[in-house]
Amino acid sequence: MTEQASNDTPAAQNGQGAQFALQRVYVRDLSFEAPKSPEIFRQDWNPGISLDLNTRQKRLEGDFYEVVLTVSVTVKTGEEVAFIAEVQQAGIFLIKGLDEATMAHTLGAFCPNILFPYARETLDSLVIRGTFPALMLAPVNFDALYAQEQARQQGAGQSVQ
Repeated sequence: MTEQASNDTPAAQNGQGAQFALQRVYVRDLSFEAPKSPEIFRQDWNPGISLDLNTRQKRLEGDFYEVVLTVSVTVKTGEEVAFIAEVQQAGIFLIKGLDEATMAHTLGAFCPNILFPYARETLDSLVIRGTFPALMLAPVNFDALYAQEQARQQGAGQSVQ
């Protein structure tokens, strides 16, 4: 007699298992400014890069969520701003069947990890169109950033009590 795998768990019987699916990735907002052009092109190129990351999420209808990753880059050569570039890379995700802690981690770290390569490519393309060298941003560990933020919030909550 052969054995068959069964889906006898209550969640499997009711179709309530955890689900995650990327529905769409899109640019929500995009900006580029080169305030010192064309003079900046005649200066020695010794860039200093400042990077700012931010995420936000909101629940859409049902089990759909929008996650927006904002990546802002300011590049200076000396004291002069060469350019400022910013992208709000967004995604719509179907997420259901997760407990509160897992959902928070998914929205705060897992989804931004998915969006970052898109944001990085969009910024590189934008900067190249301004005739500056590509940024080639290094990967970001959103899991570590999420853990740091959780620790900071817990520390702040404990010091308030």
